[in-house]
Amino acid sequence: MTQSNKLTFKKLFKYFIISVTGKETEFTTGSIRKAIFMLSIPMILEMLMESIFALVDIAYVSQVSVNAVATIGLTESVITLVYAIAIGLSMAATAVVARRIGEKDIKGARESAVQAILLGIGVSALVGGVGFFYAKEILALMGAEPDLIAEGYGYTQLLIGGNITILLLFLINAIFRGAGDASVAMWTLVLSNGLNIILDPIFIFGWGPVPEFGVMGAAIATNIGRGTAVLFQLAILFFGWSSIKIGFKDVIIRAQVMFNLIKVSMGGIAQFLIGTSSWVFLMRIMSEFGSEVLAGYTIAIRVMMFTLMPSWGMSNAAATLVGQNLGANQPERAEISVWKTGKYNAYFMLLVSLVYLFFAKEIIGLFNDAPSVVESGGLCLQIIAAGYIFYAYGMVVTQAFNGAGDTKTPTKINFVAFWLFQLPFAYLGAITFKLGAMGVFMAITLAEILLAVIAIVWFKKGYWKKVQV
Repeated sequence: MTQSNKLTFKKLFKYFIISVTGKETEFTTGSIRKAIFMLSIPMILEMLMESIFALVDIAYVSQVSVNAVATIGLTESVITLVYAIAIGLSMAATAVVARRIGEKDIKGARESAVQAILLGIGVSALVGGVGFFYAKEILALMGAEPDLIAEGYGYTQLLIGGNITILLLFLINAIFRGAGDASVAMWTLVLSNGLNIILDPIFIFGWGPVPEFGVMGAAIATNIGRGTAVLFQLAILFFGWSSIKIGFKDVIIRAQVMFNLIKVSMGGIAQFLIGTSSWVFLMRIMSEFGSEVLAGYTIAIRVMMFTLMPSWGMSNAAATLVGQNLGANQPERAEISVWKTGKYNAYFMLLVSLVYLFFAKEIIGLFNDAPSVVESGGLCLQIIAAGYIFYAYGMVVTQAFNGAGDTKTPTKINFVAFWLFQLPFAYLGAITFKLGAMGVFMAITLAEILLAVIAIVWFKKGYWKKVQV
């Protein structure tokens, strides 16, 4: 290694340590490349932890039964509707908090954070009640067979019933990211997923005085892990260990601030409801081909999340940079940040796509060796990976709109790509033209390519720079 390379490596390592310890919080001045690195590293690690959680869950549950894996697939296709609300509120929280931080309005950022949390609590209570009392009916609606419902309804009941841990974990981390405290968000997920990895086998298979809960044990471990992380997040906010400190006097409803958050979040919620409801319908189509094909699809999606989550990390960095730089009245710096982030994300996704194209079946086989599971899961990985470079830019540009508070534009793009194109194509390909699962996989890839192209074209028009939040 040359002296120059040693210096570069030493510099990158120094920046890495600064980024994960959260010592750098100024992103509206200085090097854009450095700002992307400082925000992206903890966000990528945060999302990697989330995807590791998903992989660990599926690895343990795969040892229970094929029905158990299919139960997770069906439940999570429904709970993505909860994620839609969580992410929609999170986008609003990140956009508004980032804008206030960019304006140096710490009081406004604090007030927005409190109203976001109160909104999250209210929504999760409503969703949790429905999920807890109607778990069997939800699985039946998704096309689950009676034996699957009998084995897996407890998982569905606990996961949707305890959705407050999912929603608040998303939401409070979004507040931290908007404030530029990406490292804090990362460490909360390290705690959450570390606990889940330890508790999963204990509750799934039983250990000592803990009985064997099967697939339901995965939900118990998830709720304990995420619930503990939420308590940790609240402690950070109330004790002032981040850029935003909340006091008990702040925990009151502020109608104007809450209305502003709701206004911004409605576009985000609609945007992700469109995207995630399309996944629900895709899962419903996949259920037509039997539990083993469904299990292969579920495993493939979990494996994909391992690489899509880091990309989401870079995309979230772009959202924070856009929000803070617009708040600091620097729209051109915001735009440059987006294109640079998109380029780095594309490099990463290209490498991942090559791995999936060549080793898809071997990867699926690590989780389940049933031939039909490996066949369908491997095919899913290969077809979807073919569009990964488009995903890279699509995710970054979409999050840039959201970071600016322009949540309506991605909503319209999602509507065209997912509802007007993806769902009809998937049904026609899989059912009408009898392509089977391949029809669904092709629809997913082509829809994401379409989304990326439309998003880039609209982003270049620059209307997002004029949005006020």
